[in-house]
Amino acid sequence: METPFIFGKIATDNNFTDRETETSNLVQNFTSLINTIIISPRRWGKSSLVSKAANLAMAQDSKLRICHIDLFNVRSEEHFYSMLAQKLITATSSKWEEAVDSARAFFSHLVPKISIGTDFSNEVSIDFDLEEVKKTPDEVLDLAEKIAKKKGLKIIICVDEFQNIAEFTDPDYFQRKLRSHWQQHQNVAYCLYGSKRHMMMEVFTNSSKPFYKFGNLMFLNKIDTVHLVAFFKKRFNDTGKKITDEASELIATLTDKHPYYAQQLAQLSWLRTKELCTVNIVNEAHTALVEQLSLLFVTITESLTTQQLNYLKALIAGEKSIGSTEVMSRYKISSTTSIYRSKTALIKNDILDNKAGEISFQDPIYAYWLKNVYFQSA
Repeated sequence: METPFIFGKIATDNNFTDRETETSNLVQNFTSLINTIIISPRRWGKSSLVSKAANLAMAQDSKLRICHIDLFNVRSEEHFYSMLAQKLITATSSKWEEAVDSARAFFSHLVPKISIGTDFSNEVSIDFDLEEVKKTPDEVLDLAEKIAKKKGLKIIICVDEFQNIAEFTDPDYFQRKLRSHWQQHQNVAYCLYGSKRHMMMEVFTNSSKPFYKFGNLMFLNKIDTVHLVAFFKKRFNDTGKKITDEASELIATLTDKHPYYAQQLAQLSWLRTKELCTVNIVNEAHTALVEQLSLLFVTITESLTTQQLNYLKALIAGEKSIGSTEVMSRYKISSTTSIYRSKTALIKNDILDNKAGEISFQDPIYAYWLKNVYFQSA
């Protein structure tokens, strides 16, 4: 029997839970061509949200096309231009002949190198001479607007892992170049998101950065327990099994309503359930999950400094005034400067999250492991 819970990939249809308000707002932005920036910690379901909203928006507007780009492995401007052109032409063409014609028709200075495979989902490959791209990048940056006008379309370009542009040579210059083009487009809008929350915040909320106030900011919150409980019960029922309210609530609590971990713990609990999932089963599944991830957590912890670990220990203990002399002495924290440095480094490395001054762990299972395994044995 196929598991009813999905994590680590796009959640669609029955695997997608809640986010009704966010989905509705994003669909509205897509159909109205409003630029959107989605910010949240990693593994909170940004890609699944964008995918669902894209499908709903295209169902509402037959002239709308969605172009998805993932910058995970993109580390240069030239690679970005090549991927942008390829994805745009594929997303706005219904067959390979049209894609080839578009690749040839929409460039006046650049000469694309076109190769064709056997599967249209990835068959049109477009590359450029990198030196030529450096001379005339404007053609690629304005390609979407040209296609939209020529074909009578509206286009949304969704860019995942957008923060990776910080790895490019002279990233501020590149951002200024992007914005100078993109802000002029009338038939194209952009949805930008990524897994490095602190970097995304720096790009879009820092008034000195080119993309400041580029579009509507959408901050994802955790999914409410009531929605998670209803989701767990439905998915268990769909497969002929049951789960108690207490067990469902425990999954939400143990994962701190983290979308990825909630699905993962629900799956482990479902696999252990013959007919009725109980609190005991969820606790067993949670123990197994912590053990499964323990080697990863050891590796992460070994990379931290003593002062960072001391700060985390105080944070996990619930200390409210970590900068006080008493608390610093108790946890062997050397100074308030050390607290600042530790906090900054831990946020940069995506271990902690800073939301409106409230510091929390991005990974609730890692926080549990630190508190109940690592610091207990220290």
